[in-house]
Amino acid sequence: MGHAVPGCVLCEGEGGTLIWRGAHLRVIRADEAGFPAFYRVIWNAHVAEFSDLSPAERAHCMEAVACVEQVLRTHLAPTKINLAALGIMVPHLHWHVIARFEGDSHFPAPVWAAARRGRDLAHEARQMARLPALEAALCEALAQQPG
Repeated sequence: MGHAVPGCVLCEGEGGTLIWRGAHLRVIRADEAGFPAFYRVIWNAHVAEFSDLSPAERAHCMEAVACVEQVLRTHLAPTKINLAALGIMVPHLHWHVIARFEGDSHFPAPVWAAARRGRDLAHEARQMARLPALEAALCEALAQQPG
């Protein structure tokens, strides 16, 4: 379990802008147009399913997901946080943690659905301006977690 798999985009690269890396997992900011506060918690070793992890590893992973969620809530006050672990297109364990806002182009539908309205570029720019402080707080919070 956990060896790199040739052709796996999350084994061969970070999967986005690296924000923090620990011994077992990393947090990246995804480059998803219209969603500046779209993060992923990615297990470093290649495993396909959450149940491939030991109970302690599962707890560590979910604590990281909750940490990302809490920092997003504190710094951005979104309408909702979306969590997803689909793994259909990329069968390498990762969680999507996405801050959602009532006025975003897809709300209340999933970010993968068709847009319901145009993008609010001013709102996105305000979110982007908050990301450096958010990501500094995120690194500090993740570094304090056991594991």
